[in-house]
Order: sequence, then structure tokens, then C-alpha cells
Amino acid sequence: MADDESTAKKIFTDVRVIVMLALVIFSILSIYVLPPAFDKGVEGNIQLGLDLQGGSWVQLSFQSEVVRFSSPTMSADALAQKIWDKAGIEAVAVSDDKIEIRKLLTQEEVENLFNEIGDVKLVAYTQGVSKETADDVKRILEDKVNNLGTQDAKINTISGSNNVATYIRIELAGTDISTAQDLVSSQGKFEIRIVTEGNETAHVLYGDSVTSVSRPSQSPPGSGSWGVAFTLSEDGAKALRDACIQYGATKEPEKHYLNMYLDGEQVYDAPLSSDLATKLLTGTVNDLRASTGMGDDGLEKAQVLEIHLRAGALPVDVTTAGLGSVSAQMGDYFKFVCIIAALLALGAVGVTVYLRYHEPSIVLPMLLTNIAELIILLGFSRYVQQLDLASIAGLIAVIGTGIDQLIVVTDEVLHEGKVPSPNVYLKRFKRALVIITVAAATVIFAMVPLILMDLSTLKGFAIITILGVLVGVIVTRPAYGKIIMAILSKKPAKEISSDSKDE
Repeated sequence: MADDESTAKKIFTDVRVIVMLALVIFSILSIYVLPPAFDKGVEGNIQLGLDLQGGSWVQLSFQSEVVRFSSPTMSADALAQKIWDKAGIEAVAVSDDKIEIRKLLTQEEVENLFNEIGDVKLVAYTQGVSKETADDVKRILEDKVNNLGTQDAKINTISGSNNVATYIRIELAGTDISTAQDLVSSQGKFEIRIVTEGNETAHVLYGDSVTSVSRPSQSPPGSGSWGVAFTLSEDGAKALRDACIQYGATKEPEKHYLNMYLDGEQVYDAPLSSDLATKLLTGTVNDLRASTGMGDDGLEKAQVLEIHLRAGALPVDVTTAGLGSVSAQMGDYFKFVCIIAALLALGAVGVTVYLRYHEPSIVLPMLLTNIAELIILLGFSRYVQQLDLASIAGLIAVIGTGIDQLIVVTDEVLHEGKVPSPNVYLKRFKRALVIITVAAATVIFAMVPLILMDLSTLKGFAIITILGVLVGVIVTRPAYGKIIMAILSKKPAKEISSDSKDE
């Protein structure tokens, strides 16, 4: 009894074991208590993908192209302006020799347009959008999803090797196809109002008067002051001028704020600049700029404001390239199969370890450490990753790789069937940690491309696998080393079998 108490004391007073147990408790609290989620079943707060919960997915194709050109006299910005002047098609510069044409044209049509402009030659043609535009589209869709409270959503762009995004895929767990399509195509109600006096405001114009919205930029360039430029139609510019004159904003601009609302919620407010007020006294102004502040905070606010000014409209047209759904019943079936697969994996691991060592005091700590690792992973995934079938596959893979590394630790520290002296033990244990750290680094390097290559169906697998490797190397392997030392140090040599040999 005294030996058991001493062993337990050695285990539960070690800082590595305490850290592991603390993370297990934190993970359980995250899943079920922060916030309370006892009514959500076994998954608690864990976000389930549409594979496990049921839902819909929509894949959109961008109606645009990125082209490379050559011209001895014309810059990318100049060519974009020429395209607008010649054909009334919006185009933006991507790099010194690339532009994005925001209307779907065939390669032949682009060549004909360049011939009409003159002094420019088409070098390469790829349907899709630039990475910057794809990020804008993703941000706008994420904003829509968040505004509707649809948190269980995954939005991923699909790009080729030339960094041109061709598709964007939206997965909405618990959402039917009709709602998913409406979400993609819907626009909000955007309104600008002017402060008249006190807290009173008056309507100025709606979002249909905003004809174009530019990307966030610094003005002057390099100043660090961010903002969003936008253009009003003639009617919108006249409505703005009339309101500013009527309510005295041209005389006292600092007292008359322009407030912007999206679906009734205020998203921006700022007074007129004195320069704009002076210009409005003499005529209408179509080109406006909303300043959002300095530095990273100003950039973030500018990116959000750009979305609001567009009222949820995407910068390029899209068409549905594919859609589908998973029924809730099928999701329940997948959940059941995943649970069975995880239990079978744990059972198979337990039998394999027992056949190797024939010692329950080794098998039980290994399995409990593996289970602790899974709980920690599930707790972390509650914050960083939806659980879909690919993520579950990553969890099951972690069970196998985790046990493999625990076997490496066990074999390294055993010496003629028992734990050696503390100095030899530490030497062997450090050697084991070096081995599993190198193996972990190899796994991480193998998984990183799956995260970076826009393979949305495999990204969850890669993220969970990397998290599992990091949790194992940093937390559970060191804790297991202490546990196994405390347990095996009191065992006679004849009780334990191992293939390890002393140096």
C-alpha cells in the first residue's frame, strides 16, 4: 500500500503530468461548459462539419480571368483604364504584367479587345481571379455567414499552381441547399444618413447609388492612413450635396457626421472633411473616401467597411459550378461509424501493446495517455477546426502514431526489464524524445502542403494531425515518461519483457 501511495505521489506531483491533466480538464470544460452545452449531446461545443451534421455545399466558379500581357508603353494600371474606357469592363492590376478582367471573356475576345486598344499583346490567359480578389470574396461570404449566425461554415478557395483562384467552395452544416444558395446570392440593404442635430439623422441615399468600391488603400501612399474609396452615381452625388447643404454640413462639417448602415445596423460614422465640404458648395462630388485610421487596426476596419459598402455584393460575378447536400440521417450514421472506428482502433492498439509486453501496468498508462491526447485534441479543435470525416481520420491516425511513439519511449527506458538508475534513465529518455521529435517534424513537414494547397477536403486531416503531433511531443510524451518510470521502477526484472538491450 505504501508503495502504491509513493508511486501515485511521484506521478501526480510531477509538473509534466499536472500540465497534461490540466489540459484534459480545460478541454472537457471547453467542450461542455464554456459555454454550457450539455444539451448538445456527446459533441458538446465541438463544431461538426456537414459530413457529420448534415448540410449543404455550394461550389462557385468565378466569371473573370487573369491575363498576362506585354506592352512597350503601357502599365497594368493604364491597360485596366483603357479596358474600362473601350469596353466598359472593370479591370484591376495584379502585377506589372498581369491584370484581372472582371467579366468572363474567351481568350479570343481578350485578344480582340487588346487589338482594338493597340500596342498590347496577350501572353497568357487563365480563367479565375487573383489571390487578393479571392480573399475579398472569401471575406465577404464569411461576413454574410457570421451576420446570419451560421457559425458551422467552411469557405475555401481552390487555386491552381499559378496562384489564380478558379473556384470557391462554401460548406454550411445544418443548412439546406435553398438557404445556402440564397446566402450566396443575397445582398444587404445599405444606407447613408446624415446627422441633422443632436442624435437625429436624415436619409441621404441607398446602396444602389454606390457604383464602385475600391480596395483598402493608404492616402497618401505610404502614410499608414487607411481608407476605402468609392464612387457615387450622379443621382447619389446630387442627393449627398443637397443633404449637406440643407442641414448645414457644408458650413460646419465637424458637427454633421455621415452614418452608414447595413441592414439597420450602424457600421461606420465620420464627419465630413473640410475639403469635401468646400467642394460640395460649388458642385457635386462623385468620388469619395472613407478614412478608417492608422496601422493594422485601420486596415482591418477598411477591409470590413469595403464589405459593407458593397452591401454583400461580390466584386466579380460567380456562377454555380456544383452543389450537394448530406442528410441529417446520413450525418448521424457517419458519426456512429466514426465512434466505432475510434473504439476499434483503441482496442486494437491495446491488444497489440499487451502482446508485446504482457504487462497491464504498461498497457493501461499507454491507453490512458492516448485517450488524454484525444481529449486535448478535441478541446483544441473546438476553437480551431470543424470535425468532418477527414478530421476524424486525422484523430484515428493520431491514435496509431501516438502509441508508436509511446512504445519508442518505453523500449528506450527499459533496462533488463526494469527502469535503470535515474542518470541512465534520463539519458535514455532524452534519446527517445529526440527520436520522436524528429519523427514528429517529418510528419509536420509532410502535412503543411495539404494546408497550403487549397485542398479543402484534406485540410482538416492535416490540421488535426499536426495538432496531435505537437500535443504529443510537448505534453503527453514527457508526461508518459514520468508515469512509466514511476510504475516500472518498483517492478522486478522478471515481470517485464522487452526487446531493448542495454548499451
